[in-house]
Amino acid sequence: MSGAVLALRDVVKTYGDVHALRGVSLEVVAGEFVAVVGPSGSGKSTMLNIVGTLDRPTSGTVTIAGNDVATMSDDELSRLRADHIGFVFQHFHLQTGATAAENVADGVLYAGLPRRERHRLAVDALGRVGLGHRVDHRPHQLSGGEKQRVAIARAIVGGPTILLADEPTGALDTASGAAVLALLRELNDGGTTVLVITHDLELAASLPRQVRMRDGLVSQDDGAGAAAGAAALAAAIRDHR
Repeated sequence: MSGAVLALRDVVKTYGDVHALRGVSLEVVAGEFVAVVGPSGSGKSTMLNIVGTLDRPTSGTVTIAGNDVATMSDDELSRLRADHIGFVFQHFHLQTGATAAENVADGVLYAGLPRRERHRLAVDALGRVGLGHRVDHRPHQLSGGEKQRVAIARAIVGGPTILLADEPTGALDTASGAAVLALLRELNDGGTTVLVITHDLELAASLPRQVRMRDGLVSQDDGAGAAAGAAALAAAIRDHR
């Protein structure tokens, strides 16, 4: 699995008698834009939590940016998340009394940076998502689409290796959802690896790679061959250098 920024091998997750994941294997190469799609109960949200190191698998191997998460302490996992993983959720999770910049600055709260530097990074991130004019606005002054852009800015402010987006357009109208998806494409074009969890088949079909889940298993991976080819190409380039 060399060259992968994310790799799961035979991952099982059980909650008592419930088997949420039944042996999932998945590899994502740097720079991919992947949709993980499936109905409720398919295991996609459980997989997101494990990929994001918010939960540990019952068995199997999870590797993020070259790190075997099974060998890491909780503090080390927190650092891994801070350095490599950005999260975007359906319902934004913004602090209602804080400005857009303050919400975004929370994304690097544990990076050990001075407050002034965190604010500067937040303003820069808001500019990247087209909200440079909303820096001092609070969530009640923003539209749904703007709130999601603030959430995306918070997710990317630390320069993550992987952006995990859980139903990022689910709470938005069609126009706002399209704008958010276009922003995710732009971030991916800039080199960010993006993994979108969704039940929206139309959204999934618009992305370069679709991983379909059902009953805790990967039932179909439309881009597995492309991912393997990208990994081989990356390895060939490294060897040539």
